[in-house]
Amino acid sequence: MLAAAAVREYVGSVEIVEAHELPDGPEPRTGVPQAAHIHFLQTGGVAAIETLLPGSVERLLAAGAHRIPVTGGMVICSPEGWYRRWRRSTHHLITASRDLTDSVVRARVLADPRVRVRTRTRAVGLLGSRHRVTGIRVRGADGTEAELRADLVIDASGRGSRTPRWLAGLGVTGLTEDRVDSGLVYASRVYRAPVPTRGWPVIGIQADPRLPRPGNAGGLLPIEGDRWHVSLMGAPGGEPTADPDAFEPFARTLRHPLIADLIAHATPLTGVSVTRSTANRRYAYERLPRWPEGLVVLGDAVAAVNPLYGQGVSATAQSAVALRDLVAGGLVPGLARRVQRAVARSVDTAWTLSVGQDIHFPTTTGRRPSPADRLLHRYVGRLSRTATGSFHAATALTDVLALRATPLSLVRPSVLLSALAGPLRPQLDGPQFTAAERALLAALERPAATAGQPVTGGAG
Repeated sequence: MLAAAAVREYVGSVEIVEAHELPDGPEPRTGVPQAAHIHFLQTGGVAAIETLLPGSVERLLAAGAHRIPVTGGMVICSPEGWYRRWRRSTHHLITASRDLTDSVVRARVLADPRVRVRTRTRAVGLLGSRHRVTGIRVRGADGTEAELRADLVIDASGRGSRTPRWLAGLGVTGLTEDRVDSGLVYASRVYRAPVPTRGWPVIGIQADPRLPRPGNAGGLLPIEGDRWHVSLMGAPGGEPTADPDAFEPFARTLRHPLIADLIAHATPLTGVSVTRSTANRRYAYERLPRWPEGLVVLGDAVAAVNPLYGQGVSATAQSAVALRDLVAGGLVPGLARRVQRAVARSVDTAWTLSVGQDIHFPTTTGRRPSPADRLLHRYVGRLSRTATGSFHAATALTDVLALRATPLSLVRPSVLLSALAGPLRPQLDGPQFTAAERALLAALERPAATAGQPVTGGAG
């Protein structure tokens, strides 16, 4: 949908080929299993969507999405300690169910008469030659095949993209693939929150690759409808399962029991959804010596990153903006190659951050850390520890995580000096909540205390 939004102003018409039916509203969409897991938009993704579809974020918020200040609205336990909730916020997250975000974007795009959708139809091949792609071959639900001619074909089909195979069939060879897999398994479910969710913080317990056990992590996001969306992650040897009775106990195996303490008071609204498709995988289309005119690949079809780091959708939105900026100059010779190189630049930060973390888990396959990787990891760890007590260091990190700065910004002289100086305030010994949040948490604990049960932590 964002790819369609990117090109609609500069072409006669856009046709989206969709394998399934599209829901009318914020309902589950077949073919998007990742929608069962937590999603949020980073600042860079929010800005990109607003560039393509002005007013979309306000529509999301009006529909119940949450705008979360970074770090003021976040309770995060990093491997180096608890981050402070600074009152000054330089970025915001937008948290909502994937279904809601999809529905708002889809409604905006399909309201344009220049864009139409051919549902229950699959792309089964490329038309043209190794010099120029002239369209696609499609197959309908009844098995009938047809040819769709186009001046520009955009593959935004996700992790299941078959473009590498189709290109080989046209004689375009030499494509390389980089795959780094930590083996992380996701398990997620949605809860009715026991507290008002407006203004409720994002909760995150991050994995620590230095610990002698399988890495595990968890996140809790407030979403529309006074609900919490919770995802738990575990590496091989410590994976979560689809067993609903095991969900809360697994949350208690994280480095801190905060998420388990919270969901113990919440009401489950769904079962547990599990996925194992979390590998980082990237195709180096931009490095091919020849690239056919008329073909662009973007999104997860180019680079799919571990969803643990929450940057995939935002990086894709930025790629769509890069597409728009170049298509605005017309469908001229060399356009497709220039777009492919711009898309590669757009995903570089998300790819570097995800792979740069995953390679340090002992369960990871595909690449092991080099001495330079280990040195950089130690430096980023020191900077992260500094960020637990330094607003300047915290801002340097969040600028990159929000996809508003490149990782190279972390070695600016001022940031290096911050890392050298270390945290300016003492580290927190537990999660930081506001007075209002502590009051809500205390009210949750009173029935347990009255019944003679121990009062769990989480309001420190």
